[in-house]
Amino acid sequence: MITLRPFRLSDVDDLMSYAGDDQVTRSLRWKTLTTRDEALTFIKDVCIPHPWRRAICIDDRSIGFVTIFPGSGDDRYKADLGYAIAAKYWGQGITTKAVKIAVSQVFNDFPILVRLQAFADVENKASQRVLEKSGFQREGVLRKYGYLKGNIKDLVVYSFLSTEVAVL
Repeated sequence: MITLRPFRLSDVDDLMSYAGDDQVTRSLRWKTLTTRDEALTFIKDVCIPHPWRRAICIDDRSIGFVTIFPGSGDDRYKADLGYAIAAKYWGQGITTKAVKIAVSQVFNDFPILVRLQAFADVENKASQRVLEKSGFQREGVLRKYGYLKGNIKDLVVYSFLSTEVAVL
């Protein structure tokens, strides 16, 4: 059974299993974690205080994460979505299920939210499939839009609107 829950300090070894994997972090803005201490610091300083970062769990073991980055000020009506999962779970529909769970929760947690958006590298077809299977609408390609690991990348932008939650 796939569940989402807030991170705990006891997730440190599970976090290291995927956040320490270059395959997983190649599409993330943060660097690959190399030590258990780095992972523990990451959980303490980033995961736990974050307004909406959840561990993707199987049998309460963290195998990935889903994060919502809410906007502020005039952008408080929209938020960005990010996610990653351990490579050994790729292609099993787990990330899609986790994103669907997150979408159903986030509009309740942030009632002012109208738009949830996500960006995927044009070369990351698997991430694009996750978003499409989760009900996100592809809006287009933003050329040379995102900076990732020393490269300026073309990104596909997707959106999910609060009025579409009932469709899930």
